[in-house]
Amino acid sequence: MWNLTKFVASRLSRSRRFFSSVIPRPCIIQKRGADILHDPWINKETGFPLAERNRLGLRGLLPPRVISFEQQYARFMESYRSLEKNTVSEPDTSHVALAKWRILNRLHDRNETLYFRVLIDNIKDFAPIIYTPTVGLVCQNYSGLFRRPRGMYFSAKDKGEMMSMIYNWPAQKVDMIVLTDGSRILGLGDLGVHGIGIPIGKLDMYVAAAGLNPQRILPVMLDVGTNNLKLIEDPLYLGLRQPRLEGEEYLSIIDEFIEAVLTRWPKAIVQFEDFQMKWAFETLKRYRERFCMFNDDVQGTAGVALAGLLGTVRAQGRSLDDFPNQKIVVVGAGSAGLGVLSMAVQAVVRMTGNAETAAQNFFLLDKDGLITKERKNLDPAAVAFAKDPGLIAGLRDGDSLLEVVKKVKPDVLLGLSGVGGVFNEEVLKALRESGSNRPAIFAMSNPTMNAECTAVEAFKHAGENIVFASGSPFENVQLGNGKVGYVNQANNMYLFPGIGLGALLSGARIITDDMLQAAAECLASYMTDQDIEKGILYPSINSIRDITAEVGASVVRAAVAEEVAEGYGKVDPEELAYMSKEETVEYVRRNMWYPNYSPLVQQK
Repeated sequence: MWNLTKFVASRLSRSRRFFSSVIPRPCIIQKRGADILHDPWINKETGFPLAERNRLGLRGLLPPRVISFEQQYARFMESYRSLEKNTVSEPDTSHVALAKWRILNRLHDRNETLYFRVLIDNIKDFAPIIYTPTVGLVCQNYSGLFRRPRGMYFSAKDKGEMMSMIYNWPAQKVDMIVLTDGSRILGLGDLGVHGIGIPIGKLDMYVAAAGLNPQRILPVMLDVGTNNLKLIEDPLYLGLRQPRLEGEEYLSIIDEFIEAVLTRWPKAIVQFEDFQMKWAFETLKRYRERFCMFNDDVQGTAGVALAGLLGTVRAQGRSLDDFPNQKIVVVGAGSAGLGVLSMAVQAVVRMTGNAETAAQNFFLLDKDGLITKERKNLDPAAVAFAKDPGLIAGLRDGDSLLEVVKKVKPDVLLGLSGVGGVFNEEVLKALRESGSNRPAIFAMSNPTMNAECTAVEAFKHAGENIVFASGSPFENVQLGNGKVGYVNQANNMYLFPGIGLGALLSGARIITDDMLQAAAECLASYMTDQDIEKGILYPSINSIRDITAEVGASVVRAAVAEEVAEGYGKVDPEELAYMSKEETVEYVRRNMWYPNYSPLVQQK
């Protein structure tokens, strides 16, 4: 029988091992009475001790018994497990997922300290609820789920007012901003203002995985309209009912927002999230040399994919130096697919020193098939990856995925197409005949319904000796003779928290390609040879804080090496430069926030 008391004790004990050096200090607050209870940043609910109740005007506003943090934790977990038990036979999995999200969201709304402790200690269970894949459902149903605002909303109607609006945010300091315009939410398309669920979920993962202080994060929605007619006609839609701005009108809105942010918080890191492809690349090009920013779809996804691709070479029993010889077919020419190709080609250049032939073993397909130099109206971002038609005998522009797999005989099939089932039975069987001793399949599209194939389909049709990774969670597959087909979750959560944390703690002026490469290579090296032999490319999410500390430290060191580090707090760039690898990791760990109740009054 499941023992809640032992479970909670073991989780809290494990937490203390890693964070025993974190000692809560009294914090100064300007609120009293009910205002405190309505502020999730400082609310302790029934956990306020008598001294705080007396001196902060809380006496009589709460039941008389003081409940310890551990008891509050256990009470919430009991409630959550009860929900799980009562819905175990529910046929509607989306209904159950949203019910789980609601119970977590209610805790988030009233008590952030308890919420983040619960999230950190149960990250494997709760990450799929507050992040992918459930966050997609939340965005699709946001108008009906909305209860209270979280983050900030800037719209096309606010043009000329953003500089004053930014000072409406109550926090004096912001370290990390996640920004979206809602134009390409996961693989769900234009969800307009309802896309705010993505920045909220991302920043929850930043707190849980990277230890960013939740009082120093800011989710932002830039509402420039929507081209989704269903939303415009929905009477409950919460955003602007107008077509999306385009061209200079669109860019002027983003420029004004960025100017406002950097005026108030010049050291804030801005992560661009779920912008449609043309704006993802345009904004990255426009801003990446001006301030500390990155695009997670272009660069974060690329880093996670590169770590997996490097692990695949090891899983095939080959040296990492053999990576340039891997034949890789990428399906999906959007921001994520092009980002993966760009970073992978950069890795090849680093290994070989030859930029001219670095892209020769990468093959890119979009909805119209193989992209070659014969393609008309080719997107400028894809030009570098367009193939010469005569490179492989019989290869032509527009060839189908099946034809490409049969002719190229790839080592890796990587999907970021957003088209569920595009890796069908014929394609997977053709990959099986590719000649690779251990072909790899990366079905990375989100949410689950948009995955290029399932794990079961991959192991059934491509063979049991494959390496499989997906963007959404699938269960491991039971094979014959008691063997297990391991499913790797190639999720950005392994990388973006470390990139953001490393950039913050180095005081980086900008985020460079070498910093991103360092993060990907660090993640790739995290796995042991024994794990890699089993086909396990990524570590358990239960180790996410350890992973983030290592990745963050690698980003810090890369920032120092590239001379873009300006230091953080009282630690200057010279000090960072003198730190050993181990000291850098420890420096990162020391600066990771951990949820404990802080005293609100000075004890006599």
